[in-house]
Amino acid sequence: MAETTIGSSIVIDGEISGEESLVIQGTVKGKISVTEGVYIENSATVNADINAQTVENAGVLTGNVNAQNRVELKSESKMIGDVCAPRIQIADGALFKGNIDMDVER
Repeated sequence: MAETTIGSSIVIDGEISGEESLVIQGTVKGKISVTEGVYIENSATVNADINAQTVENAGVLTGNVNAQNRVELKSESKMIGDVCAPRIQIADGALFKGNIDMDVER
């Protein structure tokens, strides 16, 4: 599986779309739409709406997430925004403020 990594010193302001997984270590502002997974590492700050197969957050995420498979908020993560996914996992210690919609009939 191919993946693209946005390094810890990189700042992107705009729209990201693609057919592969995205690993974010830096800062992204705007919109993210990929057919595979989005992995936000603990060094990352994301201020974007995300549409992906799966989303795993260990960093700081502000924005709405629409995942076709699942969303996972790791113990060190912070998220403000709404989640729409059939499965969601929020680890002990994660900070979350928003709404969750698990209705798969979308």
